[in-house]
Amino acid sequence: MIANVLVNIGKRSRTVIGAALLGCCLVTPRSAVAADCPNPNALGTSRTLVVDPQEHPRIGTMQYRETLPLADHEVVLTFDDGPLPKYSNQVLAILASQCVKATFFTIGSQANANPEGVRKLIAAGHTVGTHSQHHPLNMDRMPLERARQEIDDGIVSTLAALNGDRSKLAPFFRIPGLMRAEIVENYLASQGIQTWSADFPADDWRHISSQRVYELAIQRIEAKRKGILLLHDIQPRTVAALPRILATLKERGYRIVHVVPATADRPATPTEPQQWYLHPPSETVAITLWPSIPNFVFTETRTLPAPVLAEMDWRDADLLDHAQRTRLPALRPTVWPQPRLAQLAAAPTLAQPGADVFRIPEALSLTLLAARSLRSQRIAQPAPGAAALRSQALSARQAKPPRQAAHQTPAAAHGKRRPLPLHAAEAPEAASAPVRVANVKKRTPRAVASANAKRVAD
Repeated sequence: MIANVLVNIGKRSRTVIGAALLGCCLVTPRSAVAADCPNPNALGTSRTLVVDPQEHPRIGTMQYRETLPLADHEVVLTFDDGPLPKYSNQVLAILASQCVKATFFTIGSQANANPEGVRKLIAAGHTVGTHSQHHPLNMDRMPLERARQEIDDGIVSTLAALNGDRSKLAPFFRIPGLMRAEIVENYLASQGIQTWSADFPADDWRHISSQRVYELAIQRIEAKRKGILLLHDIQPRTVAALPRILATLKERGYRIVHVVPATADRPATPTEPQQWYLHPPSETVAITLWPSIPNFVFTETRTLPAPVLAEMDWRDADLLDHAQRTRLPALRPTVWPQPRLAQLAAAPTLAQPGADVFRIPEALSLTLLAARSLRSQRIAQPAPGAAALRSQALSARQAKPPRQAAHQTPAAAHGKRRPLPLHAAEAPEAASAPVRVANVKKRTPRAVASANAKRVAD
């Protein structure tokens, strides 16, 4: 009996103790969350990512191949160009209300003017990097010495605002305007500083509305589904758009990741190499892992041997390919006659004509000789004088019928005589033929009658 009572007391004790322990386990996290973030509906910071700048010196797919090793629906918030108390303090208040940690890239001149603003960033638990001393927009064209001075002076100014405590300043740097240059990136890598670009901007530095800033931020985050968001804590449009951006990210299941640098006491988060790509390569897509082709020039210009004519026959290959594509039996290639070089080199010749082709018959030869002698005699005969020509013309005129008087030229009607052409003198038998007058104007019957009345009869 007593034993049974002791057993029951023991069971009850174990039950009470177990319930108390379970209650402690359930209440402690809620109390801790409530203590860390007073807003139970806040977006919050899902995790802290520790990176080693020397292992991955350049990140951000807007300009580089690698980015932060984020999972799907994870976003890193970054702000440039501060601190500017009027707007930077409002950004800090918005982030605090959502229990969100971000990374700020400060300008050295702004840190000198507002050192308390830099200390507020550290006090709120954010990561602070640098953004040069004067925010020049030509670092891609700067000499190395001037770019180095911009980088070093920005670091010195930010450290001065932090009372020289290097443990509070992250070795992160973002080039102003993202005007990257290889000499600048190499110098930053030599100093153990990680160069940050971004994966998507919100264009809040442009003269656009806060609604447009919100739309661009959400659209670009949704397009890539993870990455680094670039904002500015010195713009009023950013202050107005930031609460809506955070609320939409929470509504759509996005999580905020806080990035800090690795130290001796804080090792880097273990990651795989493919995690540093926005779209990690798979077994079927191995292009990312292939080595890049180096730039080279041809140092030798040796000629290749000329192909043989027999090796340039492409017909059989086409026939086989056609047969494989159409699943037909192999076709028998047609044997085409191949040209011979000897035949191509031979020059074409014509048949030699016979001697009879150039032989002239005897009768035709005599006729040609007689015509040639008559022509010689005509040329040798002296030309008649002016008196002979005039008598020949007069006799020819008398031989004309009366009707031709109306068709004579005006000069002949007035008694003027024109010399006959030379061929009329050479051929006396042609004098009796009627003379053809060219270019004679057509006259009316009245003009013809008047001319006949005035003409003197021969």
